Amino acid sequence: MNSASPQHPSAPQPARSTAQSTAGSAALFERAHAVTPGGVNSPVRAFNAVGGTPRFIESARGAYLTDVDGNEYVDLVCSWGPMLLGHAHRDVLAAVAEAAARGTSYGTPTRPEVELAEEIVARTPVDKVRFVSSGTEATMSAIRLARGFTGRELVVKFAGCYHGHVDSLLASAGSGLATFAVPGTPGVPAASTAATLVLPYNDVEAVRAAFAEHGDDIACVITEAAPGNMGVVPPAPGFNAFLAETCAAHGALFVSDEVMTGFRVTRSGQWGLDGAVEGWRPDLVTLGKVMGGGFPAAAFGGRADVMAMLSPEGPVYQAGTLSGNPVATTAGLATLRLATDDVYAHIDKASLLLQEAASASLREAGVPHLVQSTGNMFSVFFVEEDVTSVPNFEVAGTQRVDRFRAFFHAMLEQGVYLPPSAFESWFLSAAHDDRALDKIISALPAAARAAAAVPTPQGA
Repeated sequence: MNSASPQHPSAPQPARSTAQSTAGSAALFERAHAVTPGGVNSPVRAFNAVGGTPRFIESARGAYLTDVDGNEYVDLVCSWGPMLLGHAHRDVLAAVAEAAARGTSYGTPTRPEVELAEEIVARTPVDKVRFVSSGTEATMSAIRLARGFTGRELVVKFAGCYHGHVDSLLASAGSGLATFAVPGTPGVPAASTAATLVLPYNDVEAVRAAFAEHGDDIACVITEAAPGNMGVVPPAPGFNAFLAETCAAHGALFVSDEVMTGFRVTRSGQWGLDGAVEGWRPDLVTLGKVMGGGFPAAAFGGRADVMAMLSPEGPVYQAGTLSGNPVATTAGLATLRLATDDVYAHIDKASLLLQEAASASLREAGVPHLVQSTGNMFSVFFVEEDVTSVPNFEVAGTQRVDRFRAFFHAMLEQGVYLPPSAFESWFLSAAHDDRALDKIISALPAAARAAAAVPTPQGA
């Protein structure tokens, strides 16, 4: 690796932590409980899956986080993907400051949203794009548009794929191979999931069975382009192409959810790894995270004829007061313009290095595991069975989360911040230089030994 990242040539490096106090985080967590459900604004942040005190972050720069107690961590969450360039990138900050100085919101069309849309269209297989404020809005709007365009109601999704907290997509599989879904969480009416089919991921025969029985009623198939919310489970070779072809044959739309992978795994997202190579394209794409440069921004886009159904051109209504916000679109545009081939090459190389180091440490400690990746996104599964087995979600669910919990806290104590869940991707940035990577790699052996020390439950 280069001693300095391509985008942070002079970023200051924090000193190595020698001890951790969590008193400040604990006090803030207690205060937060009094005014916020669970003390957090997104569930995984509460550390329920790993236990202990969630760290309240005071600041971030480059590859590092600093919490309210002054502890510093190498960050492998990167705000769950958006921080492709690293935190507080000077050129992004400068662009944002200039945009904010002109005003933070107008409720009118602006130049940055046009320029960001042009950049997205140039990089992805979409003809037109509409901005929203979150990935959930993007998938909700894409589903509505697919139903409006086809005049059909049924939606096919896959177990383990997450598309935001849209009622119809917070669904669990029914009792059969191609049966209708049931609500996956309290508060979701049965009527909201009654038009959703949940199938095993990567299962071609399940898709064929669903279309054989319901093909004339299916509006769309939605899938994560490469799932990252049950851990990273890449699509089987040709699976996305098969979905695109099957949808086309039955008059349904193929919706590829690239909220996580978009502009993260390549400059064209997951589509750059498979669709651009195999010669197919989705009908609709949902985007988020990296395209907002750390701000709440997302989008959905697709074929010109499908997008023409949106108001004000067509009858399908969708709107948002802060959609295309000038500060957020400026941040996204600056990020994408700085996301050069050198940036992706740097992150890909760093990712491969960490994948190999993590696997070597766990193997040396005798911990059964599997490392899976798509592009530079990867996950470490504490399982004994291949997660690419069908159905993926059920196999991923057999993880030894107790071992991950021990592994997580051992890494945290050594100044490395992993996703606080065994079912998430690890993310890197262009700011992860040799020093940051060395700190991660040096922490792995002790973490692997901590995982190995967890006893196997009786009867397992």
